[in-house]
Amino acid sequence: MSNEFSVCQFFNDDKYEYVRRFVSAEEAITAFKHYTDNVATRMGIVKRVIITDGGDCINLEWQNGKGITYPPAKETNCPPTSS
Repeated sequence: MSNEFSVCQFFNDDKYEYVRRFVSAEEAITAFKHYTDNVATRMGIVKRVIITDGGDCINLEWQNGKGITYPPAKETNCPPTSS
C-alpha cells in the first residue's frame, strides 16, 4: 500500500477538483480540514470533500450539512462531527 494520498472537492454543479495529489497523510489531513471549513463550504458551493489513498480507495469523506460521513462514527469510535 502506498503512503500517498489525494484530496478532492466536489461542487454543486457536479464538477470536481483535486486540491492535493500524491501527498503525505499529514498534508492530506491539513488540506481536508481547510477545504471542509472555508468560505466556499459555508456558502454551500462545495458539497463534498474526500481523501483517497494510492489505491483510489476513499479513506475519509465529508458532506456539506452532514459532516464526516465516512468512515461511519460507529466504525471509528469517534463522535459524529457537526456541519
